[in-house]
Amino acid sequence: MGFVELLEVASMPIIQVLLISALGALMATHYFDNLLSPDIRKALNKIVFFIFTPSLVFSSFAKSVSLEDMISWWFMPINVGLTFLIGGIIGWILVKLLKPNLKVEGLIIAACSSGNMGNLPIVIVPAICDEKGGPFGTHDVCQSNALSYASFSMALGGIFIWTYTLQMMRSRSMKFKALEAAEILKVPNKDLDANAETLLLEDKDSENTIEVPPSTLSYIGDTENQIIIDQDQSNESKGTESLWHRMVEVVTHLLAELMSPPAIATFFGFLFGAVSWLRNIIVGDNAPLHVIQDSLQLLGNGTIPCITLLLGGNLAQGLKSSSIKPLTLMSIVIAKLFLLPVIGLFIVRAATNLGLLPVDPLFQYILVIQYALPPAMNISTMAQLFDVGNEECSVILLWTYSAAAISLTAWSTFLLWILS
Repeated sequence: MGFVELLEVASMPIIQVLLISALGALMATHYFDNLLSPDIRKALNKIVFFIFTPSLVFSSFAKSVSLEDMISWWFMPINVGLTFLIGGIIGWILVKLLKPNLKVEGLIIAACSSGNMGNLPIVIVPAICDEKGGPFGTHDVCQSNALSYASFSMALGGIFIWTYTLQMMRSRSMKFKALEAAEILKVPNKDLDANAETLLLEDKDSENTIEVPPSTLSYIGDTENQIIIDQDQSNESKGTESLWHRMVEVVTHLLAELMSPPAIATFFGFLFGAVSWLRNIIVGDNAPLHVIQDSLQLLGNGTIPCITLLLGGNLAQGLKSSSIKPLTLMSIVIAKLFLLPVIGLFIVRAATNLGLLPVDPLFQYILVIQYALPPAMNISTMAQLFDVGNEECSVILLWTYSAAAISLTAWSTFLLWILS
């Protein structure tokens, strides 16, 4: 295939996402009577999370994933972990160089490390299979494999986002709120210190002096020492309790993510795909319960349009604020959409040359794309959860997703050319 044909194959899915996202953004404005108001988006997001996405995940996994496939995909969890690790390191370097407000430090690191590994791969990768002349085989095989890879990517990305990213966002938000509280208390403390100093000067100038017996001074000193010892013991106890509390929270969130509907659907999809007699019960025209698989596929078909509309509605919030410096936005875009994919390309190519990856070029394609995806939309949910940087998060998402329209097209074209 020539460059123009590859560019057309790579750009069509991105254009589809842009068009539907633009419609979602318009539906979130008063021109469409706020059809996608915050309350409606929240309700629709729950439907997608609890109904549509699990149906899509289970139907695609049960139909196309076998036990041999699961074993051969062992590198994908490592690859997803590397995207978070390397992206987090790059984000930390940006924070040290740019020295932004503590309010947005967590957002910068999260935006560089956490990619949208659920929604966009499910939309973009299967759409490439619909284009004629693609390098990933016949339409049916490509479509089935693409949904399986994208669903597995979504499950892995969700686990990392709700553990690594959540903890990082929480710690940064707590530091910011502590600093904010200290700033609020600074003025009263200054006044109190000034009053205390004034009283001390007045006492020195006065002719009346108070003599304190040595025994009293000794008692005061012993009492102060005891207070210091008690405070140290209390701080150690609080530190132990705080560490234990954080560990419990991490495990709780991890279990909550593993018990989420998409994760449960992934598990049962793997189970039905790996066990042949379970698959034969629901998959296939001659299966006795094939109506269940057909119904789940029908529900799953609503996932992609709903997710894309919600994406546009959420990004529309970023148009209402411009509280982040252009240099910060430009640095995030370059780091997330250009620098990180270059590193990912070298990692995936090295793994391929060492024979660690399956021969399927579509699998290699999605591994590299995982590094090139814009930030996860769940970052916005976390910003709202901790009530820190809501507007700044919308601005970051708006500009990174706008730039991703160009970068994803370029990376897709380049990868299709390499893998052809």
